[in-house]
Amino acid sequence: MKREAALFGGVTVFFGLAALIYGWWSAYDPAGTAALTFAAVMSALITFYLTYQYRRGGTRPEDDGEGEMADGAGAPLGFFPPSTAYPVFTAVGVAVTALGVVLGLWLFFIGVGVLIPGVCGFVFEFGDRRT
Repeated sequence: MKREAALFGGVTVFFGLAALIYGWWSAYDPAGTAALTFAAVMSALITFYLTYQYRRGGTRPEDDGEGEMADGAGAPLGFFPPSTAYPVFTAVGVAVTALGVVLGLWLFFIGVGVLIPGVCGFVFEFGDRRT
């Protein structure tokens, strides 16, 4: 993941420089500067995650320029969870929350009440697994 981290690091630098130049060039448009700064921060988060995963897991066979297909044989691909109901709860919660923004505050709170357990289920369902 070293190459991927370097790629997103370049994207971070590009958006950061673009935000600085755009902010200096157009002093009367804070929305564009904020959008470019937000893009730089988001790509910095991806860069941090990929760098962390690279340092945690080391090099992969894909990172080796002299590597062959057989080098990755037998390596675990990852953890694939069985079927679960949390995506349905999360989707219903998002839909009801969005309708609550339009139709009324009471429906928004019901949607948030459905959304929070769905998201917590996603986060903590397989929290004890070490991959």
